Amino acid sequence: MNDLFVRALRGETTERRPLWIMRQAGRYLPEYRALRREHSFEEMCGSPALAAEATLQPMARFPLDASIVFADLMSPVSALGIDFHFDPGPIIPKPLRTAAAIRALRVPSPAEIAPEVPATLALVKKGLAGRANLIGFAGAPWSIAAYLVEGKGGKGFPMLRALLAEDEVVFGELMNTLAELCSAYAIEQFRAGADVIQIFDSWAGLLSEAIYDQHIRPHLERMLGTLRDAGIPTIYFAQGAPHLLHRHRELPCDGLGLCWRTDMAQARRTIPIGVPGGKALQGNLDPSILLAGPEPTRRAIAELLEAVPAHGHLVNLGHGILPETPIESVQAIVDAVHAEASHDAGVSA
Repeated sequence: MNDLFVRALRGETTERRPLWIMRQAGRYLPEYRALRREHSFEEMCGSPALAAEATLQPMARFPLDASIVFADLMSPVSALGIDFHFDPGPIIPKPLRTAAAIRALRVPSPAEIAPEVPATLALVKKGLAGRANLIGFAGAPWSIAAYLVEGKGGKGFPMLRALLAEDEVVFGELMNTLAELCSAYAIEQFRAGADVIQIFDSWAGLLSEAIYDQHIRPHLERMLGTLRDAGIPTIYFAQGAPHLLHRHRELPCDGLGLCWRTDMAQARRTIPIGVPGGKALQGNLDPSILLAGPEPTRRAIAELLEAVPAHGHLVNLGHGILPETPIESVQAIVDAVHAEASHDAGVSA
């Protein structure tokens, strides 16, 4: 049984640092591209068998310590009665722009929320057979709201920010609804076999500290607190938001995923591990470095491992792996992490 990832997340001293890669089930893998030639993204997300196959593909190629379920951030929103499709990102034909539209959202039962995702997790759990931990995920309320209000991905999501400026009460109601939806969705994933839930806040970097404190943090705290009360280990990943790190450290989660803009060594000096309230830190190699090939990747991962103490460090990128990434660059990261453990074992012997 390989539970290295969960033990490190809990703050235990482990034999080596655990490793996984955000978006590790994806387009950089030739076997994934072959699967996509036969099936659309929507078809893959909707089929537990196909989604499980995609989830397990990187695990067959690399000795990673965690597998993250193949799904989309938007998977749970159809349970609210919202139609969407991908082209290539999420498109919502009828964005939520009015109080009436937001208040008309139906409240689904947990079993109605993207049931294909828990079904996928159950298949993956069986396929892993204990060789790695399993990660489920959900979006943070702010980042899901960005698409629902804007109608699609957009620079700065101005319509979402306008909604907040126009009607703070209605904005708060939307955030409440999404926090409840994503909490229930995450709990169902845990029940289906996920060992850890990662909360992705893809657009956290759009926020000022004042807006975060007043309008976002209360919903995050309630959502993460609900998962903690359910006994679920969690990681919160905020993209592009190093200015909010001192606020994120106070959230009721077990680990913080740091984007590549964050000084990881400085974060480790200010956020303890192995003490009450301490947190594991995840990341945070710049994904673009891997595009340069294995040699630059080896240098960069060596620098990261040297700068960040091993205790409570979950090795990962600082954002999702890019589709153009050479397989050899991923192997270079795997080799470096495992070589560090072998060297340390030799020294201690």
